[in-house]
Amino acid sequence: MMRILLFLATNIAIMVVVSIIFNILGLSGTLDAQGIDLNLNALLIMSAVIGMTGSVISLAMSKWSAKRAMGVHVIEQAQNQTEQWLLDIVATQARLAGISMPEVGVFQTPEANAFATGMNKNNALIAVSTGLLQNMNADEVEAVIGHEMSHVANGDMVTMALMQGVVNTFVFFFATLIGHFVDRVVFKTERGHGPAYYITQMVAQIALGFLASMLVMWFSRYREFKADAGGAKLAGPDKMIAALRALQRGQDVPDLPGQLAAFGINGGGVNRLFMSHPPLEERIAALQNSR
Repeated sequence: MMRILLFLATNIAIMVVVSIIFNILGLSGTLDAQGIDLNLNALLIMSAVIGMTGSVISLAMSKWSAKRAMGVHVIEQAQNQTEQWLLDIVATQARLAGISMPEVGVFQTPEANAFATGMNKNNALIAVSTGLLQNMNADEVEAVIGHEMSHVANGDMVTMALMQGVVNTFVFFFATLIGHFVDRVVFKTERGHGPAYYITQMVAQIALGFLASMLVMWFSRYREFKADAGGAKLAGPDKMIAALRALQRGQDVPDLPGQLAAFGINGGGVNRLFMSHPPLEERIAALQNSR
């Protein structure tokens, strides 16, 4: 909760600073001179409401949607030795991390993967794939769980959701500004909004969102290094390095869907700027250099 309050306070401060800068630069007057009657402060507030609402709702529904999207079987009571071992490992690491016991689940896929999600660190879900359990040994699985536990303990789900909300806020704000400019200045619409506004605003949102995703993915990669370090602390550096090397042996693992990709153990992409995870060799090198 404190993380959310601090983040919201920071966002409000950013909005206030942006508003002050606009007033100092006389941007409102410039827009008025171009025939663009737009209240920038009201637009900034509306953009924040639109941008943050989607992210907060997505965060609140993250556990529910992840269970259904991935077909996660939540272990309520262990039915075999593997399930009991998973519950014991998660319980031990949660205690070491100082958080409440997350829900533990397994999802069916032959690829080695895992993810963590949830509204907050004391109401989370950690799920591993059947492929992970089949293709990795106990030490490697323990390290993967430690990586996901670190995501939970660090509050990464909340931070990523709020960061996405801030990005959405400014994407909507500047896309709306560009839409008004093109509609009024280029196409000379005098009353209401012409087709140019809606088309331009939509295209600008796509283009700006594409660029803004680079910032979100950069932060996601940064958090992966932190989660690896946390996994090394919980399970041991040798186990964490061994787990990452095991993932290297199965480099064709597909990304998890949607926002879950940022909290998986494995991931990648064709362009580094849009990768949710750093290359595995860089993650291994970072752990080796931290010894």
